[in-house]
Amino acid sequence: MPGAEIERPPVQRITLAQIAALVPLCLLLLAFDKVRAYSTLLGGLIAVLPQAWFARLAFRRIGARSARAVARSGYAGEVGKFILSIAGFAVVFAAVRPIDGAAVFAGYLAMLAIQITGSWWLLRRQSRSE
Repeated sequence: MPGAEIERPPVQRITLAQIAALVPLCLLLLAFDKVRAYSTLLGGLIAVLPQAWFARLAFRRIGARSARAVARSGYAGEVGKFILSIAGFAVVFAAVRPIDGAAVFAGYLAMLAIQITGSWWLLRRQSRSE
């Protein structure tokens, strides 16, 4: 249909869900171990911030007329996400002392699990509405 556009997926909801899970988790951990709490927070942020960057770039354009720009934005977002993730780990492990490495990776993996689950849920929900 001419002029029909695909709706932007509400990917910001995934970022909000990640933050909504990360903050209470870290506050709970704070009651037991301060180092583990901020290590988990930093690991979670290493996952959340690059993903938010990717989502912002990948979904800023829509429509068939801008297909090339959409693809370019997706590639740029993925490269940026990769570089931001590597830089995040490098900065955390080089600059933060003391650090609980296992907690950093646990926070990172927990946020990736929410991201994957949230993406699956959005795709499933979007395919039902079509």
